[in-house]
Amino acid sequence: MRRWAELVTRGPVLDVASGGGRHALLFAERGFEVVAVDRDAQAIAGVRSVQADLESAPWPFAGQRFAAIVVTNYLHRPLFPTLAGALEEEGVLIYETFMPGVTPIAFEQGYVERPKAAMLQRLCATRGHIGRVRIAP
Repeated sequence: MRRWAELVTRGPVLDVASGGGRHALLFAERGFEVVAVDRDAQAIAGVRSVQADLESAPWPFAGQRFAAIVVTNYLHRPLFPTLAGALEEEGVLIYETFMPGVTPIAFEQGYVERPKAAMLQRLCATRGHIGRVRIAP
């Protein structure tokens, strides 16, 4: 998280599935307004804590947008569109999650005109370990 934290230049910051709040504290110590949400009640100094079930209850931040959203050690794929919608224009999403058994080989993103105009991302990965693969530019 610290590796990418410098990309966050303003708040509010939303720490999703915040647990004990170590990432919420990181951003609060940098002077940002921080909201931490978790299914368990938390008391984190300098942080507004919200108790919510993110998997079976309504999104607790309807209509709110965040300059940054951080998520670590949590994966609930149906939440992805909600997180994207809660991120401000030019906002920063830092997401770290589990990926057992898959080795990324290449990643691309950008604008394409065919088959239709779109911004897209591509990921090539293998299941299991096949050794290092070098992709030529």
